Amino acid sequence: MPRSRGARHRLIAEILGRHAVRSQNDLLDLLAEEGVVITQATLSRDLVELGAVKVRHGRSLVYALPGLGGDATPRPAPDSRFVEERIRKVCTDLLVSAVAAGNQAVLRTPPGAAQYLASALDTTPGLGVLGTIAGDDTVLLILATPEDAGSCVERLLTLSSTT
Repeated sequence: MPRSRGARHRLIAEILGRHAVRSQNDLLDLLAEEGVVITQATLSRDLVELGAVKVRHGRSLVYALPGLGGDATPRPAPDSRFVEERIRKVCTDLLVSAVAAGNQAVLRTPPGAAQYLASALDTTPGLGVLGTIAGDDTVLLILATPEDAGSCVERLLTLSSTT
């Protein structure tokens, strides 16, 4: 459970990046599922501080945060089919090898591609990745358990071999 405002903001950003959230009540429910119980007033302040806006997503409006880097255009959470296809393509193009080691996984990429792969993995839900560290051609994944590391490596290798 996030104990600081910054940690809560990060969790809100992660949720908005994974889910098409239509209302503050929906977001409060998703936060509660993560063990964070706050008031609607606090959430409203957090959304203002994060720069959240509502954007059209299909036929409804959903919360979105400004993009990172040079593109500050707010974008809604991507469709789950898009996320799956994106990680499949990135793994097919960039993953050279993957080995589990305890609760960690070591991934190899072509030279210069590790940070791009790490960024894609950081934004892909369902892998169980707690964090990534990327060098030039190596990505270190930190997972909760050795079983999570093994499952993640297996999934990534399967994705990289699918055409």
